Amino acid sequence: MVAGNRVLGRISVLIGAAGATRAGYAALRKRPPGGTVRWERKNHAGRSVHLHAGLATTAGTALAAATAPGLPARARTAAALAVLAAGGCGAYDDVCGAGDPRRGFRAHLSALRNKEVTSGAVKLFGIGAAGLAAGALLEERPADKLLAGVVIAGTAHLVNLLDVRPGRAAGAVLAIGAPGLLRRGPAGPLSAAPMGAAAAVIGDDLGERTMLGDAGAHALGAALGVAIVTGNGRRGLAAHAAGLIAVAAAGDRVSRAAAAAI
Repeated sequence: MVAGNRVLGRISVLIGAAGATRAGYAALRKRPPGGTVRWERKNHAGRSVHLHAGLATTAGTALAAATAPGLPARARTAAALAVLAAGGCGAYDDVCGAGDPRRGFRAHLSALRNKEVTSGAVKLFGIGAAGLAAGALLEERPADKLLAGVVIAGTAHLVNLLDVRPGRAAGAVLAIGAPGLLRRGPAGPLSAAPMGAAAAVIGDDLGERTMLGDAGAHALGAALGVAIVTGNGRRGLAAHAAGLIAVAAAGDRVSRAAAAAI
């Protein structure tokens, strides 16, 4: 009976996240904030797409995580904080960084050295701070808080690195989140939330009608990071943090490999 309730709980979070995301997506298509042009972009193939999926998945994931049954209050708060902050910082970069060719940590840190605060730098430090704050809510010991923050921010960055072709980032969210569904405790429903949101828009993403953008990719990744943190002890956190730091250091190569993958 307990196992059955656990499965039903995860399914309810998946469906709830998908439903909320689709509702938000429909509303944004009807009345995009600031007008349609603000959210239109050219994708890798030169086709016009919109960024509504990013805002919709941010809202759907945050709502599903915050209302998932059986979660401790600190886990709910950490998930909502990480997702909304990551999505908000990503949306800021989507809008204010449009047309800026600079990409990656080095480019934005170089601009900072020249006393220029880019939208990418705001996103970098904003998501990093939100990750640390969420990690502090989830863990007790200082070292664990730091590792948790690295995992949350690093996973957000990882998913964004993969958002280079239609369906790449959303598919990665489904693949990375799937093992978490099998875990006991908060990790299960916290994995279900971004998976449901990603599943709700992956068809439109693959059909090149929309794209996640920085908002959606970072929000979904941050949610996965919170799920990973709640499902691991210190050794697991350290292993994940080390891997994510290595991925961040090889960011350009990771994005090129994702773009080249079939």
